[in-house]
Amino acid sequence: MRSIRYEAPDTVDGAVALLAEAGDKARPLAGGTDLIVQMRARMVSPEVIVDVKNIPELLEVRDEGGGFRVGAAVPGAVLGENEAVVAMWPGVVEAFELIGSTQIQGRASLGGNLCNASPAADSTPAMIAAGVTCEIAGPGGRREAAVEDIVTAPGATSLGDGEFVVSLFLPPRPARTGDAYLRFIPRTEMDIAVVGAGVCITLDEGGTCTAARVGLGAVAPTPLLVSEAADALVGTRLDDDAMANLAAAASAACNPIDDKRGTITYRTKVAGVLARRAAGIASERARSN
Repeated sequence: MRSIRYEAPDTVDGAVALLAEAGDKARPLAGGTDLIVQMRARMVSPEVIVDVKNIPELLEVRDEGGGFRVGAAVPGAVLGENEAVVAMWPGVVEAFELIGSTQIQGRASLGGNLCNASPAADSTPAMIAAGVTCEIAGPGGRREAAVEDIVTAPGATSLGDGEFVVSLFLPPRPARTGDAYLRFIPRTEMDIAVVGAGVCITLDEGGTCTAARVGLGAVAPTPLLVSEAADALVGTRLDDDAMANLAAAASAACNPIDDKRGTITYRTKVAGVLARRAAGIASERARSN
């Protein structure tokens, strides 16, 4: 039987040193809900597992500059109980809470869902829409990166040897801003998104859209920031024409695959429909903020 070295450092620097030493033979473990499954299926065979849950910084949710700094290992069950985060960024929390069962929510983390690098990750399009950024630690120190710059291909990220995501920053929400996330799955729950859409909208006092961001998942090799879809909304009062243009731009950005869960044609169509519906929810939330 092949042995696996398990380490549980209590500092960020300690985790960086372990990950850098082992290189591509190491894997960080936050919740483990993806890593352990992949190990059992022999999809990955790490020689070193670096458990980051003993690092206090990775388990904190704290106010920062009018937004929130969320540790990369904070479980979904914990974030979902934080009323202030839910009130500010409901779309992000709703997306996170769609992941798995109650038991999974006790372990799954935002950082893990992002760095697992699945094209169909639920939380990633919602975080892209909200403009979330990551703090990354590595041998060269710490750096910031936008969520949309992390995943580079299915199962691959832009993180270098020894680097890992320490936290995610949910920025301050401007006045009259709302976000929302919707996904389509074949079942009622606990399934992988066939398409996911996150939208964030900011309105002025007269109801005109002044800023927007649109994130899509499961329609390309990586989660997408769709600037063309957002541009279709800015400067409009979110009338039917603007929403139709949003849907068309979302569909046009898609580059999905055919598989048993959905065809290229179907995913492309549904992406536009979900983006439009999510925009409707986000706009209602913006008006109430």
